[in-house]
Amino acid sequence: MPEGGFGIKKEGSKKTRINDDIEAESVRLIGADGEQVGIVSITEALKAAQEAKLDLVEIAPDANPVVCKILDYGKHIFEAKKGKAAAKKKQRRMQVKEIKFRPGTEDGDYQVKLRNLTRFLNDGDKAKVTLRFRGREMAHQELGIDLLKRIEADLAEFGTVEMFPKMEGRQLTMVLAPNTKKKGTSEATA
Repeated sequence: MPEGGFGIKKEGSKKTRINDDIEAESVRLIGADGEQVGIVSITEALKAAQEAKLDLVEIAPDANPVVCKILDYGKHIFEAKKGKAAAKKKQRRMQVKEIKFRPGTEDGDYQVKLRNLTRFLNDGDKAKVTLRFRGREMAHQELGIDLLKRIEADLAEFGTVEMFPKMEGRQLTMVLAPNTKKKGTSEATA
């Protein structure tokens, strides 16, 4: 098994070839300092890499001739993984947070739930508002629709309706998405 435990390179695999795994007879060599050395035989390139106590790494296997660079392969892999980890750390996934209402939700509870919805939208998450009907409340669905319209109006500056209210069995569902505008924009008060 070659150095590093990579095994035999399968046809079409994405593993980078290094040192003795490079199959080309002549290569376009880039030195350790990043300057072009030119087209040299593979033995000369390997010798130059050994003298620099670094690895010969195949950069562009599809080029003619193959492009190789002299560099510390372990350090190169480490920095690539570190860059991927940093990019993943900065990435933020949007979540869908749900708040449940009832047609008879009183004003105090409404304000608390509205505050939570505002916080969700300001954090960049989507908010799903579910309004559940029980028993005879089904006869007064207009109360639920009025409540969802009130929520939409109260949250207009924080988010927009992505999925308009729709009835699913005994519950009305509406999804709000955060506004893309920054907080600094506000309307003039008269």
